[in-house]
Amino acid sequence: MTNISRRRSVPTRTTETQPKGERSRSNGEQQEVRWVQIRLIPIWLRVVLVLILVVVAAVVGAMVGYSVIGEGKALDVLKVETWQHIFDIMNGKE
Repeated sequence: MTNISRRRSVPTRTTETQPKGERSRSNGEQQEVRWVQIRLIPIWLRVVLVLILVVVAAVVGAMVGYSVIGEGKALDVLKVETWQHIFDIMNGKE
């Protein structure tokens, strides 16, 4: 039985080399532990979290920019009419 300390890796199978502190088998064979890293946060969840953080940062930035630079109300950024007005200005309709 292996002594597992708090690590982010876990042993999977035996091979030829022996980590520090491992015991050899009774028939003289040495036991090697191959360490495999266990991810605490899966890659797909990391991608989703980054996308959510980008959207939140964009919304907060638009709210700060609209309220500080544009001297409007911060929550007006979330209204469709505000964005329609911005796109009308960009397209030369107003």
